Amino acid sequence: MSVPAFIDITEDDQASELRAYIKSKGAEISEENSEGGLHVDLAQIIEACDVCLKDDDKDVESVMNSIVSLLLILDAEKQEALIESLCEKLVKFREGERPSLRMQLLSNLFHGMDENAPVRYTVLCSLIKVAAACNAIAFIPTDLDQVAKWIVDWNLNTEKKHTLLRLVYEALVDCKKSEAAAKVMVELLGSYTEDNASQARVDAHRCIVRALKDPNTFLFDHLLTLKPVRFLEGELIHDLLTIFVSAKLASYVKFYQNNKDFIDSLGLSHEQNMAKMRLLTFMGMAVEFKEISFETMQQELTGHFSFTRMGFITRHENRSQQWQQLFDSLTSWKANLATVKSSLQTLSPSA
Repeated sequence: MSVPAFIDITEDDQASELRAYIKSKGAEISEENSEGGLHVDLAQIIEACDVCLKDDDKDVESVMNSIVSLLLILDAEKQEALIESLCEKLVKFREGERPSLRMQLLSNLFHGMDENAPVRYTVLCSLIKVAAACNAIAFIPTDLDQVAKWIVDWNLNTEKKHTLLRLVYEALVDCKKSEAAAKVMVELLGSYTEDNASQARVDAHRCIVRALKDPNTFLFDHLLTLKPVRFLEGELIHDLLTIFVSAKLASYVKFYQNNKDFIDSLGLSHEQNMAKMRLLTFMGMAVEFKEISFETMQQELTGHFSFTRMGFITRHENRSQQWQQLFDSLTSWKANLATVKSSLQTLSPSA
């Protein structure tokens, strides 16, 4: 990618021009280049570049892009610390100010680097943070397949991998892309092992709550297989998840009556939970019984019944399997209706 430069001169002269410009804006920096080389000059320029971001001068964009262009011509071993320093400034600088400029600079830096450069991780994380702060996540690459490829290409360690996935997850949640966010969280939790699953306690808890809260999510079976979620066994959050995976409405009502404060503390809507559990319970009944009386439906789905007359669900079949069976039944029913319609048409006198 071609990155705009401050002026078409040699790198040393460009650094000198940058020094002079920044000093003219009030920064405490010498106009003379250092004797340590371009990377030393850039370190000093980046340290003082805050004054540029504060300025509304039309040259500010060119000045900052000039810094980026000089960074990109440095050897890889000299780039990393300077890029991290610039990214830190662009992320922390007055959160709500000049977001488009900061995003543009980070984007130019990210796309101007070698695709396999590990330090791109730092730039991408910074880009996501700035975009999240100004509601511009839609313009940031958050596709899980692409992110997973970068994780491999950059040879990220476990900690960095988790940090990046967590940032992407939060970004997707903020822009209400719940389905994509759920996939990222499952990827994150699935990357933990038996040895470090306990470290993902917060992520696992958050994942369960997000899934239960999402009005469009009805399948939760896969969450129970994740090691960090299994680590929560015995806790209320795991008990609640298990109810949504394999129990009936009666189980949820009883849980809510005993743990109302807990449900409220999670920010979950009891009414929405009831609606989900009614649907899940009905789905289970449709698979379990060929015929369902209205009395049975009323008992199972309204919640106005005695717990002494009701039992927990006895089938241990996954909801996903129940959905598939229900789909197959409805498909078969549709085909049978089509056959009946065709037969009736053959019996009717032709026009």
